[in-house]
Amino acid sequence: MTANSLPMFSTLDPQAMPKECELLLAESKRQVALAIADERSPDWTNLMAPLEEIDDQIGRFWAPMSHVHSVLSGDAWREAYSKCLPMLTAYNSEMGQNRPLYERVQALAESDEFARLSGPRQKAVRNMLRDFVLSGVALDGDKASRFAEIQQRLSELSTAFSNNVLDATDGWEKLIDSAELLKGVPPTVLDNLRESASAKGFEGYRLSLDIPSYLPIMQYAENRELREEVYTAYVTRASSEGPQAGKWDNGPLMVEILQLRQEMAALLGFDNYSAYSLASKMAESCSQVTDFLEELVQASQPVATKEFAELSAFAAEHGVAELQAWDVTYFSEKLKEASFTLSQEALRPYFPAEKVISGLFKITGQLFDIEISALSDVDFWHKDAQCYRISRNGEVLAHFYLDLYARNNKRGGAWMANARGRRMIDGGGIQQPVAFLVCNFSPPTSDRPSLLTHNEVTTLFHEFGHGLHHMLTQIDCLSVAGISGVAWDAVELPSQFLENWCWEKSVIPDISAHYKTGEPLPTDMLDKLLAAKNFQSGMQMLRQIEFSLFDFKLHMQSDVKCEADIDTLMTAVRNKVSVFQPPAFNRFQNSFSHIFAGGYAAGYYSYKWAEVLSADAFSLFEEEGVMNVDVGKKFRMEILERGGSEDAAVLFKNFRGRPPANDALLRHAGIADAKGA
Repeated sequence: MTANSLPMFSTLDPQAMPKECELLLAESKRQVALAIADERSPDWTNLMAPLEEIDDQIGRFWAPMSHVHSVLSGDAWREAYSKCLPMLTAYNSEMGQNRPLYERVQALAESDEFARLSGPRQKAVRNMLRDFVLSGVALDGDKASRFAEIQQRLSELSTAFSNNVLDATDGWEKLIDSAELLKGVPPTVLDNLRESASAKGFEGYRLSLDIPSYLPIMQYAENRELREEVYTAYVTRASSEGPQAGKWDNGPLMVEILQLRQEMAALLGFDNYSAYSLASKMAESCSQVTDFLEELVQASQPVATKEFAELSAFAAEHGVAELQAWDVTYFSEKLKEASFTLSQEALRPYFPAEKVISGLFKITGQLFDIEISALSDVDFWHKDAQCYRISRNGEVLAHFYLDLYARNNKRGGAWMANARGRRMIDGGGIQQPVAFLVCNFSPPTSDRPSLLTHNEVTTLFHEFGHGLHHMLTQIDCLSVAGISGVAWDAVELPSQFLENWCWEKSVIPDISAHYKTGEPLPTDMLDKLLAAKNFQSGMQMLRQIEFSLFDFKLHMQSDVKCEADIDTLMTAVRNKVSVFQPPAFNRFQNSFSHIFAGGYAAGYYSYKWAEVLSADAFSLFEEEGVMNVDVGKKFRMEILERGGSEDAAVLFKNFRGRPPANDALLRHAGIADAKGA
C-alpha cells in the first residue's frame, strides 16, 4: 500500500489484529530505541521525523480497527479491540515515561537547531515536551509504575463503560402490534418502526432506545404511559435503576474512573483532575471555567424560567396539571407546533439526505474553494458507507467516508474521527488526510429515501465542520496538522461554526427539496423554521451548562467514595442550574459516554466555550455576507488550514482581529434580547 492508499476494510481480520498489533508495537519500540541511541545532535531529521513515522504507522493500524469496532461492533471486533487497546495503552504509557527520549527531545528544544525549525515543528516539539510531563516522565520508581497502572486500568474501564452503554441500548426493545398505541407518531417514523420489527421477524412495530426510535416517541406519542416507559428505560441505561437494573451497571466503573483520575492528577502535582485537564486547553484555570459557565447561567436562567412557565401553562391547558420528565419533550413539540405551526416531522420530506449532502458540498465548496466528488471503486465496511474526494484546482487534498444511518451494533451519536493525518513523507510528497464522518439518522425504507429533521441537518453540518478542520489543513507536521494538537476547548469551533448555514434563508434552498416533488422548502415553512430557531433556547442553554458544570465540578472532587457522591453532585448542579428537576431514578450520568468513555473528561464545557468562538467568528460573515468568498478564504487560511500549529487564541485573533466575546452567542440564542424582557 502507498502512503495515500485507502484502507481495505474487507481484508481486516479481527482475529489476526491482536498479533499484528503486538508485532507493530515491538517494531515501534525498536525504532524509538534507535532514535534515542543516535549519537548525532538531535534535529528534526534524525529524531522527530522517525517518531512521526512511528506514530503514523500506529495510527494507520488503529484507526480502521477502532472505527469498525464503533460502527459494526460484534463479538469478534469487540474481542480484538479489547486485546489491542491494553497493548496500545501500555505502549503509550511506556513512551510517555521514556526519560531518555524526553531528554533527547528536550535537548533539541534547547539547541540552536530549534530556532531554525518552522513554527509548526517548534509547536510539535513544545507539545511533545508538555505531554511527556503530563504522562509522568518526571516520576520515579513506584510512582512511575503506579501512573502506568492507572493509565492501563482507565483504558480498560472506559472500554467497559462504552460497551455497557451499547449493550444497555441494544438490550431493550418493545414490540407493539397495534398502531393505536402509537397514535400521534408520524407515518415516516412508523415506517421505520415497522421495518425494524420486520427485520426481527415480527409483525407490528419495534421500539428501541436508538435515537431515531426514542426521540420521536418522546416528541409525538400521545400515550403518556408509553412515553413514561420508554423514558424510564432510556434514562436508566447502564445503571442500578429501571427495567434493566444492574444488568450493565456503570455505577462502580464511574467511581473507580474518578478515583483513578484524581490519583493520577495528584501524582503529577495537580490539585484535581480538572486542573490536570486544563494543562492542554485554552482555559487557564478552574475558576475561569466555572465563572464562564455561571455567567451563562445568570444570563440564561430568567429566559429559561419564563419558557418553562409557558410550557407548564400550555400543558395544563391540555389536561396535564403537573409536568413530568416524559411530558417535557412531548409538550415542547406541541407548543412549538402551536406557536409556529411547524414540526420537525413536517420538515422531514423537504430534507432528503442526498439533497442535504449535495447542498452541504455546494456551500462549503463555494466558501472554501473546494470540489467534492463521490468515489465508487472503494472498499467499505458496510453497504451504507460512502467515500468522497476533496480537490482544489485538480489537486487532491483529502478523502472522507460517510456512514449516516442507525443500525444494530453501531455506537450511538455522531462523530468525526481521524482516519489518517497530513504529513510530509519521504521524497517530499504529502500524505493526504482521511476522515470518518458518522451519524445515526433514520435509514431509507423500501419506498422512500432517508429523510432528516432539521436538527439532524445541523448535526451533519456540525460533523462536516470537524471534517473540514481535519482535511483542509496545510500543515505538514502530523502532530499539529488538522485537528491534531488543537486545544480541546477550541476543537468545536469549526463544527459549531458550520451549523450557522443551516439557518440562513439564502442557502436553505440549496439543502432542501421535497423528496417526491423536488419542491424547495416553501417560504411559509422556511419563515416558521427561522422564527422557531430560538424556541426554548434558554432551557437548551441551561441543559448544556448543567452537563458542563456537573462534569467539571465532578472532576474537581478529590474524595468520591461511592456512586451516591456522584448522584449528590448531579442533584446539586441541577438544583442550581435547571428550571425542571427530573425524577430521582434518572441516571443520565451512567451513560454520559462523553466524559467516562470519550475525550471530554473535565472538558464538556468546551462545547459552550467553542460556541462563543464560533458565534463570534460567524458574526464577521453576518457583517460581510454569509457566502462572502473572501471571508470564507480568510477563515480557511487562518483557522482550517492552520490546525494545531498555533495557539487557538492567536488563530482566532488573526481571523477576527480581536479576542472573542460572549455577545454574539447570547444574541444568536435570542438570550441577549430576551433576558431583560
